[in-house]
Amino acid sequence: MDAIRASDRYVAELSLVAVDSGEVVGHVMLSYVDLEGRDVLQLSPLSVAPDRQGEGIGSALSRKALRLADKRGEPLVVVLGHPTYYPRFGFRPASSLGIEPPDPSMPGEAFMVVPLGAYEPTLRGRVTFPPAFG
Repeated sequence: MDAIRASDRYVAELSLVAVDSGEVVGHVMLSYVDLEGRDVLQLSPLSVAPDRQGEGIGSALSRKALRLADKRGEPLVVVLGHPTYYPRFGFRPASSLGIEPPDPSMPGEAFMVVPLGAYEPTLRGRVTFPPAFG
């Protein structure tokens, strides 16, 4: 996370924390990756304190981050994540929109995308992660 925050791909207003009684209990970050020369957002990381999982904190953070991205006029958000968790937020296999993962060996069902209000069907091709993503 530190490398992403230090990079030009970091979007401070799309890094959110959930706080309860003064304690950080969750975090989500959206930052830019490249899609054939165009900046698009990736959701990563999403984390919730282990003793607070299952309370809807991750869902609330994800929904808020996606609303903020949509409000900014972003076209879409990609995620490499659990294929049974992220569809509840509108994510679907990226291949269904002609978007390919950075590494072809990544499982197709885990590389997903959610189109936002500014989505254009011309956004197609391979995503490239910046060096900060390791």
